[in-house]
Amino acid sequence: MMELIVTGPEAAQEWRRELPDGEVIRLGRAPRSGWAVPWDLLISREHCELSLTGTKLSVKRLDAARNPVYFQEVDTKDFVIGAGQGFRIGQTMFQLVSVELSDGQSGSHIEEHSFGPDQLRQFKFHDAEHRLEVLTRLPEAISRSRSDSELAIEAVKVLLRAMPHARAAACVQLVPGALLEEPPIMMRWDSRDEDIGRFSPSRRLLASSIERGEGVLHIWQDTDESNPAFTVTGNLDWAFCMPLKGEACYGWALYVTGQFGGPGMTSVGENDLKGDLRFTELVSDFVSSIRQVKSLQQQQAGLAQFFSPAVIEAIRESNSDAVLAPKEADITVLFCDVRGFSRKSEEARDNLRELLDRVSHALGVMTAGILKYDGVIADFQGDAALGFWGWPKEPDEGPIAACRAALHIQQQFQKATDNPSSPLYGFNVGIGVAHGRAIAGKIGTQEQIKVGAFGPVVNQGARLESMTKHVRAPILIDEVTAEHVRNLPDDDLRCRKLGRIRPYGMNDEIAVFELLPPDEPSAKLTKNDIGKFEAAVDAVTDGRWQEALEMLNELPVDDRTKDFLMIFIAMNHYEPPKDWDGVIQMMQK
Repeated sequence: MMELIVTGPEAAQEWRRELPDGEVIRLGRAPRSGWAVPWDLLISREHCELSLTGTKLSVKRLDAARNPVYFQEVDTKDFVIGAGQGFRIGQTMFQLVSVELSDGQSGSHIEEHSFGPDQLRQFKFHDAEHRLEVLTRLPEAISRSRSDSELAIEAVKVLLRAMPHARAAACVQLVPGALLEEPPIMMRWDSRDEDIGRFSPSRRLLASSIERGEGVLHIWQDTDESNPAFTVTGNLDWAFCMPLKGEACYGWALYVTGQFGGPGMTSVGENDLKGDLRFTELVSDFVSSIRQVKSLQQQQAGLAQFFSPAVIEAIRESNSDAVLAPKEADITVLFCDVRGFSRKSEEARDNLRELLDRVSHALGVMTAGILKYDGVIADFQGDAALGFWGWPKEPDEGPIAACRAALHIQQQFQKATDNPSSPLYGFNVGIGVAHGRAIAGKIGTQEQIKVGAFGPVVNQGARLESMTKHVRAPILIDEVTAEHVRNLPDDDLRCRKLGRIRPYGMNDEIAVFELLPPDEPSAKLTKNDIGKFEAAVDAVTDGRWQEALEMLNELPVDDRTKDFLMIFIAMNHYEPPKDWDGVIQMMQK
């Protein structure tokens, strides 16, 4: 197994990840998809591509990267490294390592340590930043889980990602009332290598942990493989077990096992295992809660917002009640709705389960996009999702994080248009982004609360989203957000003004803009096209409609948004009304 170790100039600036063979990984400070190194400003947003073939790693610097990649302290654009070698970008070091697992001995003499919740809270996580980063992937995994077995698979993956020194992990169940007599029901297990052989969890460890309701650690010594109640596999030294809480999960547990060290292995001590137990308790609490939720949508609505990196980090640093208390803040809201849902509902009236699965997948894509850029999930409303930024902490880029999330979500739906096998096939998406003052935090009644946002900006985001189907643009943003977008470099996000529009049922008009992807060779609209479109918008506003039509006709034929203005002019018989004030009135919600 080959891993990439990334180390910045400060102690907390470090992570390591397994490199998948044959896949191309985009590396940068904030890549649209790939691995992020957020602490080094000398690393471009997307800096280089990595590709592992066997034990060799190819590194290629992207043309858009502003700073060099140093291999053996020489500026090199394209090179290959092996285990033990590395490269540097800015102040950050990147090293390729080979992680080999060796066989060890385990036995029947046991050291047993048990830890209750109060004791576990005294232990510190090892590499806490990496583990919280691993946890943020769980909401997307939850959205894909349709059964207990699939949920177990994702829990095991999280444990192995978070504990590079563990050799195997499992989610198991013992028969209630016969914890020691009956063999465990293996729901799902996985290991880091094929040499681990038959994996048989210690029945005594499982029973001890489940009966006590707390984490238990076993250390084996003096090999004795004749007693299945004690032994696991002949090459493992330790194992610990954490039970899942709640009546619905009685008899269920998370199980992790490994060695203390060996050639090519990460050394691990007892204090490390205590931190692992604390982390596993956190995972077990989450999995327990998920399994007791009856609706997959409720799982997403409840847990996705809890797993938001911004909220987790704020709670970790401060008192949770103070952090979650409602307060006024400048926030950016993102309202996202599935297009084509009503028509698909009619077509699938005889197969509603499949439709539900597809909508759940769509909500999962929305959730993943919002969380990818540190947003908070506020609510799910049928086939729509509401996320927001600016609480509990103000984002570094202001409304830009919401814009990046919106574009990411729209692109995921766009990719499915050419893939009939995708659950998103046939669905489009409309997204509205607005920035303003609101109250955010715990909102609700004494009987039921949720994390959410309240204020006119939320309604404005919803109005913009609804407007997308009429103006034929997938993402609409307000004027404040557009000002931030226009301050970005030319190779970043772009936008164009659509005009002053009065939404249906409202007295006040708003300046509406369309969010556009970066100016790349594949971009449908050039900088010149955007300038010509906005000149046409100004002509419409000023009442120069014939001039506006001439400019609109010069734009690409597949620019559907220009059609909105041309249809509006045609519906008014190509002449501005006598009372024309430059504001387009929406006649439908």
